[in-house]
Amino acid sequence: MSTAALAACKPGREVLKLSGATMGTTYHVVAIAQGNSVDEKALDAAIRTSLTKVNTEMSNWDASSEISRVNAAATGETMRLSPSLRNVMQNAEAVHLASDRRFDVTVGPLIDLWGFGSGPASRRVPADEEIQTALQRTGQNRVLSLTEAGLSKSAPGAEIYLSAIGKGYGVDRVADVVRSFGVTDFMVEIGGDLYASGRNSDGTPWRIGIESPVAGDRALNSVANVSGYGMATSGDYRNFFEADGTRYSHIIDPTTGRPILHDTVSATVLTENAMLADAWATAMLVLGRERGLEIAETLDLAVMFIDREDGQGFSTAASSRYNTLQA
Repeated sequence: MSTAALAACKPGREVLKLSGATMGTTYHVVAIAQGNSVDEKALDAAIRTSLTKVNTEMSNWDASSEISRVNAAATGETMRLSPSLRNVMQNAEAVHLASDRRFDVTVGPLIDLWGFGSGPASRRVPADEEIQTALQRTGQNRVLSLTEAGLSKSAPGAEIYLSAIGKGYGVDRVADVVRSFGVTDFMVEIGGDLYASGRNSDGTPWRIGIESPVAGDRALNSVANVSGYGMATSGDYRNFFEADGTRYSHIIDPTTGRPILHDTVSATVLTENAMLADAWATAMLVLGRERGLEIAETLDLAVMFIDREDGQGFSTAASSRYNTLQA
């Protein structure tokens, strides 16, 4: 997702802007210091330390990370988890069950099979037998067991990928760091997932642009009020391939083993923190507008969907909670 903070600059408010690379993407922090001086170098160092810690726990690309050690464990072996990883896995399990199993941290083998993983992109339609084989290694509530003792895997080859919840968790940890410096007006963003608190440099609530779901187009579809909330958008329009007239995106339905084919192309979620927004945005995109709205209304989630209409147009639909937050 690409977002844009819409704000001007109000005199008398010190604006600190910090950025860097993390989790295979970039992070940006805008902190508004008002009435107190903030040590910018100390804040920058604390943010980097926090992100380094998140990577040592959650990174699938670091062979020495905690999640990599869990993935390398033998089938049936119970691995004790750090409080941070346990928190993420508990939330992942909750979203998995509440989303009709559409959010799934074990979907990696299917993403690789369809050519959207870290390896060479095959970008082909797999045979049914290949999909069924990959499905045997997936299914979060089937192949993983999270207990007080720790986490274990019941299927050979099962692995956990945290890309759809880890960036949001990182945002929340950086937000904690910024608060610890006495700053209450700020925005933290990692790879499009974000959390905004208080007011921007103009002294007004944070407003974030939601991208139009057109590949190669950076135009805005709409703007959301997000002060006090985490926000994430998941879309199917940047990473896809076409075969025999069908468009296959990188958004895989873990219950079928195949890319989604419904008309929903983007889902934006606002919730209490960025970790849950990150996870629910993926879940809602996989679910699609119809079932997604049913779940959103039941759970009082703030969700906005963009659907592809016949021809070249788009339509939007939002949950009651989302409309209330934007009123």
